[in-house]
Amino acid sequence: MNQTIEPGRHTEIHRKIAAALAELVPDDPLLPPHPYLRRHLAEHAAHGRVLDDTHVPPALLPWESSLAVRQLLAADEAGSPGGSWLRAWARLEPFARHVDPLSRATSLRLAHAANTLTEEGQVQPPPAFAQAPVTPVWSEGRGPDNVWLVTPSRVTSLCTVEGTDEAIPPLVVAGDDEGRLHTVRSDGNTLHAPLHVHDGAVTHLLPLPGGHLVATGSTDGSVAIVDTLKGRQVLEAVSRRPHTWVSSLALHHPEDHTAVLLAAFSDGYLAALNPAVFHPTDIAMPQLPADAPLLCSLTSPAGKPLLLFTDHTTIHAFDGHTTHELARLDGRVRALVALPTPGQYAAADEQGRLSVHSTDRPGEAGQQQRHSPHSAVTALMVVDKAGRPRLLSASGDGSVRLWRLPDLEAVGQPLPVHSETVTAISTLPTKEPRLVTAGADCTVRSWPLNTQTFHHAPTVRDRITASASCPSVPHVLANAQAQQVRVLDIRANQKTTVLTGHTATALAWPRINGRLHLAAALEDNRIVLIDHRPPTGQPIPPPVQQLAGHFLPALALTPLPGTHTNTDLLASASSDGRVCVWDLGTGKLRATFPDHRFSVRCLAAHRGSNGPLLASGGSDGKVRLWNMQSLEQQGPTITCHQYLVTDVAITPDQEHGLLLASTGQDGTLKAWNATSGEQVAQFSPGDGELSAVAALPLPSGRNLLAASGKTSIHVWDPTANRRLLQIVTGESITGLETVSDWEAGSTLLHATGETSTMLIRLHHDRI
Repeated sequence: MNQTIEPGRHTEIHRKIAAALAELVPDDPLLPPHPYLRRHLAEHAAHGRVLDDTHVPPALLPWESSLAVRQLLAADEAGSPGGSWLRAWARLEPFARHVDPLSRATSLRLAHAANTLTEEGQVQPPPAFAQAPVTPVWSEGRGPDNVWLVTPSRVTSLCTVEGTDEAIPPLVVAGDDEGRLHTVRSDGNTLHAPLHVHDGAVTHLLPLPGGHLVATGSTDGSVAIVDTLKGRQVLEAVSRRPHTWVSSLALHHPEDHTAVLLAAFSDGYLAALNPAVFHPTDIAMPQLPADAPLLCSLTSPAGKPLLLFTDHTTIHAFDGHTTHELARLDGRVRALVALPTPGQYAAADEQGRLSVHSTDRPGEAGQQQRHSPHSAVTALMVVDKAGRPRLLSASGDGSVRLWRLPDLEAVGQPLPVHSETVTAISTLPTKEPRLVTAGADCTVRSWPLNTQTFHHAPTVRDRITASASCPSVPHVLANAQAQQVRVLDIRANQKTTVLTGHTATALAWPRINGRLHLAAALEDNRIVLIDHRPPTGQPIPPPVQQLAGHFLPALALTPLPGTHTNTDLLASASSDGRVCVWDLGTGKLRATFPDHRFSVRCLAAHRGSNGPLLASGGSDGKVRLWNMQSLEQQGPTITCHQYLVTDVAITPDQEHGLLLASTGQDGTLKAWNATSGEQVAQFSPGDGELSAVAALPLPSGRNLLAASGKTSIHVWDPTANRRLLQIVTGESITGLETVSDWEAGSTLLHATGETSTMLIRLHHDRI
């Protein structure tokens, strides 16, 4: 006999189920829970309105398989207290879909520590994760917010598709620079597998009326039609123009004609297609410039259709018969959008300026504002807020701004949405409208589209331009940020500013006459050495030494172990293509190696049996090894076939004697025999461009390598050629350094990102 359950009883039943199931979760996060717990426990807790760390124990999260915790938390209107582990996991969840449980548990512990700092700056010890191979020591900065989608490559375009069937919610479609389309539901989950459409980057996405069809343009010079709901390509290359790229797509309604799909190509060719059958349409069209024009369709104040197009810094209008100039901007036009008021449009240029213009006042300067003084505006979009139009603008500095129209008055503060350039923006017209952003950091993110989001925008953290970990005092770090260089003593919880008014491009900790100093490469090509520990009560003195000799700023610095003459040496690598070696005792240049053809991006030092060795890698894709005794190259020049070499490391090896490791722009980590130059092993983690590598020597004689990509730090054993651990950070780590702490049986790993830095301990006996 069926019984009706009162609505309030559903919540109580789910709460009791969640409480009972939580008792079944093993205390050890490395022991697998029952599959039902992994899949459904979080859902029961959400329905019971007890989505917290008690009802969803932290030990379950490394095995959680519903991959919907972040959606459940977003829908939890009550905001259940005591969910710090759940919130930490929600930040990692999009990046950890294919990560093993040990790596998940390790990453979760670090993320939780970063989010729960005490007032003294130390992290709360998490007892359930005591045996993790990595433990946090210190962290500054937080992981990424609101990530919906992580792609293998840069996201280049974005749109929202609304079908005619109200039962099917809107979809978000993202295109990347490998020619793939990714379709995401309005709850943040992917609809189907990525669809490979083009042989080049997807430059433009344009939803077509009457369904879920989208027109796509690409750098391969073609336009295709895709059914985003079914995840299949309907028509391939409805228009193709070899040796060009599609610079813009637009729907236009010419006078006395049905709508047409327009595709502008980089050479100025303009194709007109019927958007129903996609056949060429014969209409009057303007002569476009061969300068990658942008298109925009709008209606004049008199109700006449106009087609706007750009010519570098100029905006023109075509009325179906003639073309006339409308406006000139200070920089190249990067975005163009029609406004709700007939005849009005907004434009943005590469100088970061926004402006509003009217077609009935050609040549007259419109209302202007500056989005960012240093970054181009990359996208514009008009949104409706309570019946009032607003303008959204995205920038190369990773932020989005909201503006009132037509006076371009800023609403709130810039919203920092990505760590790199915002490449595209869109909106989701759900019950609670959302802003969707795509970035060069390979993510798509979602934000509540309301004024509170912009009025309570988090503070934009300045980019870290350089960092260095002190090798002899493991808990002392140096960071360069916002034209300041600070020394951080983590144990004493002290921060000291040692240099101001300069942007540092590289940092290192050399010794002069046995005393530790901080070396900083500056934007004016100098290298200065600072005594960061003056006598008690005395201010930081001016630099004790200045090294001048580079023609462009140095990108890397590294101290060299003393030679037989006990000389203190410092090596520098510069954008001028040279490696320089400095005698710090005299402040003079000891040697110059100009062999790299382009910028030298990275250095690594090693104490060899016959004296110190120095490795260098650069934009020419080559790695070289230098002998500091003879001041000559040792061994062959290694051509790495990784495009740019982003970082290099040196590590001893029982079989090969010495290995050189290089990370590359192609996303690979390669190990090379330093004597023969032959490749020994290769690691391809599938984590985008690898930006840093560091050697991890272990007491047992094993020598591991840590490399960082777009979302994780990967610990790799080159001898066994396998990954041992993936530490998910959710953001790109641009610098890695290791300091051995043999007394504690561990190695400290200093990892620096775009805006955050952390120090973590890798336990030798747990790896």
